[in-house]
Amino acid sequence: MTERTTMRAISQDVLGGPEVLHETTTEIPAPGISEIRVRVHAAGLNPTDWKHRAQRLFLGDPPYVLGWDVSGVVDAVGFGVTLFAPGDRVFGMLPYPHGAGAFAEYVTAPTRAFAHAPSGLSHTEAGALPLAALTAWQALVDTARLQSGQRVLVHAAAGGVGHLAVQIAKARGAHVIGTASAGKHAFLKDLGADELVDYREVDFAEAVSEVDVVLDPICGEYGRRSVSTLRPGGVLIPLLPVPDEERDAAAATRGIRVAPMLVEADHGGMAAIAELVEQGRLRPHVSEVFPLSGIAEAHRRGDEGHTSGKIVVRILD
Repeated sequence: MTERTTMRAISQDVLGGPEVLHETTTEIPAPGISEIRVRVHAAGLNPTDWKHRAQRLFLGDPPYVLGWDVSGVVDAVGFGVTLFAPGDRVFGMLPYPHGAGAFAEYVTAPTRAFAHAPSGLSHTEAGALPLAALTAWQALVDTARLQSGQRVLVHAAAGGVGHLAVQIAKARGAHVIGTASAGKHAFLKDLGADELVDYREVDFAEAVSEVDVVLDPICGEYGRRSVSTLRPGGVLIPLLPVPDEERDAAAATRGIRVAPMLVEADHGGMAAIAELVEQGRLRPHVSEVFPLSGIAEAHRRGDEGHTSGKIVVRILD
């Protein structure tokens, strides 16, 4: 559909602080077999973005364009695509980790990394969902097989993954306990949390017990202390790929399954998330929106670590 041949993107040539991010011009990609090209309207910012900006992680050394969350409109389709047509509103997560590139005007990716965007969401809201919501869905539904009536402990419950995990767990009929600072408790109560623990004032390991699932995006000593909150047969899901022999040994002694996970692109998961949105049972909280030219400031805000919900970068005004 587009007649342009180049696009704007945010790249980096070295690892470092937000100042290493810069705007560049690159070729608009063509969709390959079973791929679609999406004109990106908005892209969510996730902790993995600022971590990859600063450290040598899954992507190796730059240059590269970061970003995995996409909300936009299909611009072109490759051979074999039947799920979407040009003009369709879609949202999805580029294949993690090596499919990064959302902070650009166009992206190409496998068709089944996307789903039709919920009609009730703006592009800004839809762009906040994919990576964080898929992480929560795959952890709670696919990995823990969460059932109605079970007890779930969500750490960093007001964060990007956490605030969506609270809603997904409630939609599954679970009893949800969250850790968050006191100033965020009202926000989480509105999302449906049943119990809240102010981690600054209370030791959650003493206040919480007999849970079936712990969702742990923090890891380290949080993961080790979480073991005592789980009942035998429970599952602890760390979201960081950091081995922890002490945690794992304590869990094994108590008959607890430790299931570290990384999020995967998932058409079925995105469709399920869209359905929850359509039902009014899931909605992202967007704390701040930045233009593409303001992405360095967006990263600075993310680095501060105090955001409730998600930061979103608006790419098409």
